[in-house]
Amino acid sequence: MRFFPYDQPYENQRKAMDRIYNSLHQGRDVLFEGACGTGKTLSSLIPALEIAREEDKTVVITTNVHQQMRQFVAEARAITREESIRAVVFKGKASMCHIDVGYEECQALRDNTRAVVDAERDREQLERRQRELLAESQDGDGSAADARSAVMDELDDIEERLEDLEEQNVCDYYRNNLTGDTDDFFGWLFEDVRTPDDIYEHAEERQFCGYELLKEGLEGVDLVVCNYHHLLDSTIREQFFRWLGRDPEDVIAVFDEAHNVEDAAREHATRTCSERTFDSALDELADTDDPRSEDAANVLSAFHRALVETYEDSFGFGDREGIGDNWSDVPIANDDRKDDLTLEFLQRYSGRGIEDDLEAAMKLGQELDEQYEEAYREGETATRTECQTLQAAGFVSAWMTESSAEGLYPVVSVTRDAGTDEIYGRAELYSCLPRQVTGQLFEEVYATVLMSATLQPFDVTENVLGLEDAVTMAYGLQFPEDNRRTYAVETPPLFSSDRDDPAVQEDVTETIHDAVRMTPGNTLAFFPNYGEAGRYADRLERRTDRTVYLDEPGVSVEDLRTQFVADDDAVLCTSLWGTLAEGVSFDGDDANTVLVVGVPYPHLDDRAEAVQEAYDVAFDGTDTGWRYAVEIPTVRKTRQALGRVIRSPEEVGVRALLDRRYSRDAKSDLGKYSVNGTFPHEEREELIDIGPDKLKFAMLNFYGGHDEYDGEPPSP
Repeated sequence: MRFFPYDQPYENQRKAMDRIYNSLHQGRDVLFEGACGTGKTLSSLIPALEIAREEDKTVVITTNVHQQMRQFVAEARAITREESIRAVVFKGKASMCHIDVGYEECQALRDNTRAVVDAERDREQLERRQRELLAESQDGDGSAADARSAVMDELDDIEERLEDLEEQNVCDYYRNNLTGDTDDFFGWLFEDVRTPDDIYEHAEERQFCGYELLKEGLEGVDLVVCNYHHLLDSTIREQFFRWLGRDPEDVIAVFDEAHNVEDAAREHATRTCSERTFDSALDELADTDDPRSEDAANVLSAFHRALVETYEDSFGFGDREGIGDNWSDVPIANDDRKDDLTLEFLQRYSGRGIEDDLEAAMKLGQELDEQYEEAYREGETATRTECQTLQAAGFVSAWMTESSAEGLYPVVSVTRDAGTDEIYGRAELYSCLPRQVTGQLFEEVYATVLMSATLQPFDVTENVLGLEDAVTMAYGLQFPEDNRRTYAVETPPLFSSDRDDPAVQEDVTETIHDAVRMTPGNTLAFFPNYGEAGRYADRLERRTDRTVYLDEPGVSVEDLRTQFVADDDAVLCTSLWGTLAEGVSFDGDDANTVLVVGVPYPHLDDRAEAVQEAYDVAFDGTDTGWRYAVEIPTVRKTRQALGRVIRSPEEVGVRALLDRRYSRDAKSDLGKYSVNGTFPHEEREELIDIGPDKLKFAMLNFYGGHDEYDGEPPSP
């Protein structure tokens, strides 16, 4: 309890902390599901810090939700008021760089700058030594004169080296790090928990590189708050742990919003290479007189032509005109043979051998990359050139060796350049099995806590992420049950084939309208996609005098949320797959009722089918893929949306699922299309099946019983 920053924990919070502490003490991973009000962050962080103090570990807490990052900072600051800890919030270089250069450029600048500073220090030492020897020689010491002559020769060499170095690119901010007094900066850094923005501004005022100083300050800290990619990207993770001064087994990792780890891990494992990279690589090779360039160009041009031919062959009548500025997939995988791109590549390639040509391309690319590095260091170029040959050859090599590996799905995509109207493509090795990323991470670190409001079913989470023998715990809503109602409203199932049915639209619109007018305050309405949100926002506007807000792609979510919560009797229509469905709280009177309209299955494209098939194979079940990859993530999305309201014990609200597939009674006649059984047992027990015509009366009675309803009663 020495790290607990408040008077007393909730009862379940204390239980959770005890269980997590005991689990971490044994080095075991933890899956922790907690509804709003269970205090998940502190329940995980407090025991992790205690074990870290006892066992000399470092706690890394990570999230991919910006609002949660702010909460972590607030909790860490509260903890430091009770117990002294060294905590930092870490972001990537791109968000903290004062001169806005890429990673490779930054690395070259650092090396050049350090070389200059080291040479200047050497010169200073030699000048001091030559003055000492001069004084000794003037006192009659003959050997001192000879020694001074040797020192003067070294000084001449240093001066020549400095002349060369000073023509190279350097970073003045980093130079100040190396030559200035940074003690005050580190004193300021650990006086409190500083955000990356705080560090950037403080360093900018003093002309320091805050990012490099932050990296130096990581070693020996108790707590680091960071983004997912610092742990999920194996290359970044290795560097990150090195900056921490920790081996992986000395790190306790805490993942917030852990239901998102599956998709994030899949994204980090996926490799892509666009047609434009191949274009640039071939231009690069054409400008090179190295004899290996011909072999390299031979293999890369064959793959490039195969990529273009593959997507061109896929176009039917009018398809080319329909390509927009978002990437659109071209299916190329085959069940009984290699993918279409590989087959086209093999047909077009002619040469001494693909493997030999790729080896030549890789070696030449590495040498060119070293030349670009040297040119930037020497100040011959203003920016650090990326070697496109190396990138393209590395991708083709991976494509040929890994495209048929377990869990990897080959894809070709096309897009249209909005500026030139040109269509171009990319090849992609899409990773279907997240555990190929996360399994290694969980095995390396000391222990992990994965927390979320929607982690169940735990066995699925364990399988998908590659966890073994994890401790599992779940705590439901701790607030008074009398303050909430959760309805499964038996409106017509919004199957995609029925969404355009006028009768279905009318039934759903009427039910939404009833819920909105029975709500004493604001209503949140989530739909399967933005198109459906727009459809019902239009229909609702025609029959209600309440303000209807519509969340659309490209609109500032924060501005929209600010307008909505400032209203008293409004409705906000949005997609369940948008940013308002999780990580955003609607506290107090911000919203009283939340509606989830329809079952928001994701778009079931070829990638989704590939994931299902990969899960079927990996987990030995014909229906496993659908359950793991589609049904469970969909219900988790629904549960996340329901959690946007009723955020404290005093709040009163209604949560309604508008689709017959959510009801208990539908299981008998809808069969596999029913999703009621996918909810955790406690949440299923709380669902009240109700007819759409009865919802308005149920809500009137509920809100009326809490003195919340002040409108006219609905007509029968």
